[in-house]
Amino acid sequence: MISVNKRIKTGAIIATLAIAAAACSSDSKSSTATNAAASSGVTTKGISDAECAANKAVGKITYSSSFDFSASASIVDVVVAKAKGYFEKMCLDVTLVPGFSTTNYPLVAAGTAQFSSAGNYSEILNNTGDGADFVALVDYGKAPIEELLTPDGGATKLADLKGKTIGVKGDLPPSIVAMLAKAGLKRGTDYKELVLEGFDPVAQLASGIDALPVYKSNEPNQLDTAGVKYNAFDPVTDHIPGSFGILYTSKSYAAAHPTVVADFTRAALRGMEDAIADPAAAVAASLAALDADGNQNFLTEAGETFRWNAEIKVFKASTPAGEPVGLIDPKVFDDEYAAYVAAGVWPDGAPKDGKDYDQSVAKALYDSSGKVIWPAA
Repeated sequence: MISVNKRIKTGAIIATLAIAAAACSSDSKSSTATNAAASSGVTTKGISDAECAANKAVGKITYSSSFDFSASASIVDVVVAKAKGYFEKMCLDVTLVPGFSTTNYPLVAAGTAQFSSAGNYSEILNNTGDGADFVALVDYGKAPIEELLTPDGGATKLADLKGKTIGVKGDLPPSIVAMLAKAGLKRGTDYKELVLEGFDPVAQLASGIDALPVYKSNEPNQLDTAGVKYNAFDPVTDHIPGSFGILYTSKSYAAAHPTVVADFTRAALRGMEDAIADPAAAVAASLAALDADGNQNFLTEAGETFRWNAEIKVFKASTPAGEPVGLIDPKVFDDEYAAYVAAGVWPDGAPKDGKDYDQSVAKALYDSSGKVIWPAA
């Protein structure tokens, strides 16, 4: 199993990316799109013998999660699919391992893991290069999942944060940088960033900082439970573009194994349908997976219930009316990139936007009614 807190040495990353680069000679956007969407061996009657055999021939497939087995989009859908035997139905031998978002990219690039979950599209761009090329297959959230909190009695307008200190866990989320920029606050000039230790928002908000970036599906629940009052600033309210809950693989793997990519995505989307229809059962599946692996982050039923219901609310609100969840809208990613470049998210130079997504995969897996094309029981 892969520890959530595992850190990969720089030398190992370079080596694994070099291995991946050698395998990426023919992973053009057009060939990936054409091949990955070509899975026509699955109907409501079943999966064809040929497609089943092709999927089985690939052998073991590893999915590495982005934050343990939390009840989050692009994690819980995969957990539910595994629990319900949906990967087996697609003749796929899938193993789930707990991981952490930013440490998964070299694993997927090297083929140590074949699928993973990205925090947002910008994260994929940040980790692309030096032989590592990825392709997003599913985008559940078409809006930022982050927000910025200030202590009760603190700033009630973003402009009030000029000259103040924002606590960060690792890095300041791009959507928050863009929201502050829209309020006239430039990163690196108009506010300070203080790296925080730990993950306790109650202690962090009381530590003397002036603002704290959080996930809408996590820290607000902890603060509310503790009776802590705060002010919240939501990038969505300021029309800041963003994304979250993205399933991805490497371009080389997508080109080499199109039916596997399509049918892994199909099973995950089917798992998502169930997770939306029965949130309590989805949380139960998440907790079962957590407990089986030791629950390294000590996630609770109450916390995961809040997390999953909060995320459902966000990605349902950001999905166009009449459209099934998970489809990739290129404009969402294009707008995210353009807005973040303009906001100075990357002061040392923005990564190249290589259009690292394939919108044809998920689109081909839904029928005209918006349901995943799936074999009858």
